[in-house]
Amino acid sequence: MTPHLRTPLAQIVGPFQQFAKAQTSQGILLLLCTVVALAWANSPWGHSYDSLWHTEIALRVGSRALERSLLHWINDGLMVIFFFVVGLEIKREILAGELASIRKATLPIAAAVGGMLIPALIYVAFNQGGEGAAGWGIPMATDIAFALGVLTLVGPRVPTALKVFLVALAIVDDIGAVLVIAVFYTESVSLPALGGSAAVLALLILMNWSKVRRTVVYGGLGVGLWLFVLLSGVHATVAGVLLALTVPARSRIGTERFVARVKELLTAFERAGGHHTSYLDNERRQAAALCIEDAVEGVGAPLSRLEHSLQPLVAFFIMPLFALANAGVVIEGDIWTQLRHPVSLGIILGLVIGKQLGILGGSYAAVRGGLSEKPVGTGWVQIYGTGWLGGIGFTMALFIAGLVFEGTDLLDTAKTAILMASAISGVVGWAILRLLPRFLTAR
Repeated sequence: MTPHLRTPLAQIVGPFQQFAKAQTSQGILLLLCTVVALAWANSPWGHSYDSLWHTEIALRVGSRALERSLLHWINDGLMVIFFFVVGLEIKREILAGELASIRKATLPIAAAVGGMLIPALIYVAFNQGGEGAAGWGIPMATDIAFALGVLTLVGPRVPTALKVFLVALAIVDDIGAVLVIAVFYTESVSLPALGGSAAVLALLILMNWSKVRRTVVYGGLGVGLWLFVLLSGVHATVAGVLLALTVPARSRIGTERFVARVKELLTAFERAGGHHTSYLDNERRQAAALCIEDAVEGVGAPLSRLEHSLQPLVAFFIMPLFALANAGVVIEGDIWTQLRHPVSLGIILGLVIGKQLGILGGSYAAVRGGLSEKPVGTGWVQIYGTGWLGGIGFTMALFIAGLVFEGTDLLDTAKTAILMASAISGVVGWAILRLLPRFLTAR
């Protein structure tokens, strides 16, 4: 089946293998940028690393100016596009993916909830009442790009169903992270700006209800939504998810009508001139071609088009730039003393121990309770190994750490712990999935 003749459902879901491949490539690029950031920050030129990201950049409109550091423009501006794509993925999964039915959604939801709750409790156990108490949201995160990248490195023995389970789990995890950011990491709220955000959001919903499909309309209103949310005190990235939820996911024309229309237009295109007739000199052929383009646009969903068009931008520019700007931790003094800090212990044990126990425990409860079933072709060992991969927090964990500990000495402590925990979780998860099933089979 050619790409233009797929059903609307298939266009919304998209080929999973292509998605997984893109996430794997992104994971490799993120790793390279992390290494570069660490090397740069700890080199003789380390001062240039810090000064670059703290360069002030102003956005001026008339007499008004919005001034932020380059780091803030990346974390509060470009990351909105990342969260917008996350929102599109969430909507797609709810409409036509692993979250589309209660039974299918129960397993990843239970696994994600367990994988968020246990790490948060472990962190609180080490930091309750201390200076780092607010960081309990840091170990709740899972980095889908790194986790899928490691899972792919295991080799062909990994069932596709296990990859789908990990993606669905990470998306539910992202929903939890967005809610935590919006509810618990908002210090103060400007009611006028919040009212402006609500008005723009209502207008976006009206556009969807009125079946407006032009992505430029949603993009223009999305900029306004981002600005109001930024000024409201709620973190600006929430605007990306809200915008994504208003993007239309339905096709303008159905499959049967599309096929009939394209056949009719192809016949008209062929009859309009011979093989040697110039396309530019043949107005009938040009008209038929334009109508075919319109039909292809009509059978596609704006949600699917935006997700596929923005995925490369996010995967190969925004996320690597985020890693380069945020992963540059200066390692100095006694590293072991830093790792014994309650914040470090809460993050490391939360991601390394809490994630695997929470994901396995949530999955086991859902399956044994008859609410769901294991992914096809997988065993508990593989789900346990996937739980370890859930401990790769990286992107979202670094993001939340920046929100919680910005401007304090605890930020570098948290970043070091996140990198350490993510590395341990990735290596152990890979070893379990790569070696343990073979060992058990041999016995």
